[in-house]
Amino acid sequence: MKKIHYLFGICLFTGLMSCSDDNNEPTPEPEPDELPEWYYTGGELGTAYLSTSNAFEQPTLAVENAGLYQSFKNGEQLFEKPFMTNNSGVRKGLGPVYVRNSCMHCHPGYGHGRRINAGSFNTNEIGNGCLLVVYTPDDNNYVSWLAGMPQSRAVAPFKNPLDESKINITWKSYTDEWNNKFPDGETYELQYPEVTMPQEAVYVVNQGYQIPKEYVVKLESTIGIYGTGLLDAISDADLKAQYTQQEKDGYMKNGLNTAFFKDGEWVSQYSNTAQGGDGTKYPRRYTYALSRGPLQDAAGANAIWNITNVTRSDRRFHYLDGAGTYAEYSAKDPDVQAGFEAYIAQVDPNKEHPTWWNGTMEERIKAYLTAKDLPIEMTDEEYTDLMVWHRGLAVPAARNVTDKNVVKGKELFEEIGCTYCHRPSWTTGSDEIRDPAKFFTDNSKLPRYPNQKIWPYTDMVQHKLHMESDIRTGWCRTTPLWGRGLHQKCTGSATSDRLHDCRARTVIEAIMWHGNAQSDARRSIEKFRELSKADRDAVVKFIDSI
Repeated sequence: MKKIHYLFGICLFTGLMSCSDDNNEPTPEPEPDELPEWYYTGGELGTAYLSTSNAFEQPTLAVENAGLYQSFKNGEQLFEKPFMTNNSGVRKGLGPVYVRNSCMHCHPGYGHGRRINAGSFNTNEIGNGCLLVVYTPDDNNYVSWLAGMPQSRAVAPFKNPLDESKINITWKSYTDEWNNKFPDGETYELQYPEVTMPQEAVYVVNQGYQIPKEYVVKLESTIGIYGTGLLDAISDADLKAQYTQQEKDGYMKNGLNTAFFKDGEWVSQYSNTAQGGDGTKYPRRYTYALSRGPLQDAAGANAIWNITNVTRSDRRFHYLDGAGTYAEYSAKDPDVQAGFEAYIAQVDPNKEHPTWWNGTMEERIKAYLTAKDLPIEMTDEEYTDLMVWHRGLAVPAARNVTDKNVVKGKELFEEIGCTYCHRPSWTTGSDEIRDPAKFFTDNSKLPRYPNQKIWPYTDMVQHKLHMESDIRTGWCRTTPLWGRGLHQKCTGSATSDRLHDCRARTVIEAIMWHGNAQSDARRSIEKFRELSKADRDAVVKFIDSI
């Protein structure tokens, strides 16, 4: 079996060499019989064998087996290229307000976002995969007067919901209880981002809206997208077994998030009734906040709509704030009113929507912004292609797997307890396509990964680290570690950019941010601190090799 994997890797590299920017060879590996099982991160069907800057972009063998390669390439274009404000042609329909005009803006090199510099928050910067999280601190709920993913761009005559020039990022130094020093004297630095967003940065405030409660603004980076099809193939039963075991163990100081799981049962699950779903419930498994269920209705499926506001057959409405604040104040804005006639003539040239043409100008604008029957801008075929691509991205094989220091680091990683949360491997289930929106009823339209042993290094569960300026709620799903050692090569970032807001510039920084006295990882960090420098370096080398 290993020889098959190895030969496929060679063939894949040969076939894809023309797609590489690097003109370099794959990482030399030993003979197939010497390769450990964990080298094949995505199993037989989901592992790719490039370690170049294109490592995150490769299709899985399952894509080829299902005859979906052209669909994969079509979906790739939808990911890479910007959407346009045109009302006809390719990738049409951007706006009227949006977060970014392309997926690539937030996922440089097909990874997660890069760490952003201090200064104004600039979404025009390719690679700024950080999104603003605005919430009320007393209940940790997103504010009602901005969309859950706050928009800062608009298509004329509409105006930007946020003025980015007034939103400022500052990187703050942090000193932990050990004075940022290991017992042997080696030091490290820790930083976290602080975001200031004055009320005058908010469009509706400038139009007369009164913000009712105190708010907090944080950064959250986008999550990695390669290998998500394999994570989706983990069975619901196995996911529940992981939660059940952790609850039984009682090992973590903070326990499990009882908003999701308690006494051996799900408290809250994901369902979809708004976009044609029948309300079937599924365990939550995606985003830091576990806000989404199966991949077919998870972050990527949703983001192609709510980041760009490009409509499709199951989402024929604008992504705006839930309270309707933006629609209300835009409808009253004289500048918007002055330009609306010309705008709507392009959107609805045949006047098929009477409410957009009759009544007062305020009524017309509000009717358009709140409509549930907008023209379809992304076809069903295009959306299917995007999801073939999304589900079809392979995971790079592990690197340097026979290096003695990597092997030693792997052993230490387990010995000090890191594998409790960063669970090394899972075996996927039968991988019947689960789709809360009931869009994908035919399994043949998407690549599948049944019965694959994969090595993502995540338990798919939320834990608390109690970091300074922590993530909203403090609960964060364990990030898969596979492929992360290639982040800098694939994204061009100067730093490793680990953790939810890219605060950790190195693996050491990421590890030490786990060390708060109330952190679920505290015991592991205490053990890590006592290792020799050589052993700590070995752990880092292993993590970068996964």
